Amino acid sequence: MALLLLLQQREQVTAPQVARELEVSERTARRDLDALAMAGVPVYAVQGRGGGWRLVGGARTDLSGLTASEARALFLVAGPASAATPAVKAALRKLVQALPEPFRVQAQAAASSLVTDPQRWGSSPVERRPVRFLDALQDAVIRGVQVRLGYADRNGAETERTVHPLGIVAKGHSWYLVSNTDAGRRTFRIDRVSSVVATGDPVHRPEDFNLAESWREIADEVDRRRTPLQIQAVCAPHAVGMLRMALGGRLEVGGATPDGRVQLVIRGHNEYMLAGELAGLVEWLEVTGPAGVRDHLARIGTALVERYG
Repeated sequence: MALLLLLQQREQVTAPQVARELEVSERTARRDLDALAMAGVPVYAVQGRGGGWRLVGGARTDLSGLTASEARALFLVAGPASAATPAVKAALRKLVQALPEPFRVQAQAAASSLVTDPQRWGSSPVERRPVRFLDALQDAVIRGVQVRLGYADRNGAETERTVHPLGIVAKGHSWYLVSNTDAGRRTFRIDRVSSVVATGDPVHRPEDFNLAESWREIADEVDRRRTPLQIQAVCAPHAVGMLRMALGGRLEVGGATPDGRVQLVIRGHNEYMLAGELAGLVEWLEVTGPAGVRDHLARIGTALVERYG
């Protein structure tokens, strides 16, 4: 794409110019120019002194269809502080040199205009583990080949298995591989992968597989496992917004009670931890069940009165 846009931008280019502008070798530049011609793009070589490559009759191909605003949006992900991979940033830096002049300045400005800071205010810095095998696994997904995967679980136990890579998902600071295995569909954290060897055998991909839908199912199941406990509660209507901020996706809002309050379902890990979390919300919230959570709340209240009353 960068090479074709460069040809459209200029009347004629030489292999050394292409190599310099797009940061590749002259051999690669000549190979890719030949590849464009073989692909049917109307490009030809002008021999002799002052020769080079040009499009037949100044032909133009709307390869990208990019508008100025779309070009700016694309290059927002190429900035030094963005979450894009180094390969994406390098590719976009090359592509920007081939954009039409009116687009290029704004695209370059867009690349340095945005900083992404995923850390929440007041939270501890999250240590990012190196993702050594992300490119290899993405290549296996794209080519549709099985891989022999070395993997360490959360306890450090090493295993090796053959998997059918179906897709890759970025979740927060982590990358996950969604695969089919002999034991069914499984998800692997890529920073725990210790080795990847492509087998060359084709992936068995379900015809109706959709990565986004599959990930939603996986994420919902993980949430259920992390918060298996459900409690029932009621609150004043004006407190629902504050509770949403405090509890996030663990809060489900129901209908109204006869006395005008709002019914709630709240998920948590266990009764004691959930009671401790909700004790600070007692001004707005009344837990109606289960009894174990109410008992924990009562003991917490008694301890607070004894210490601070």
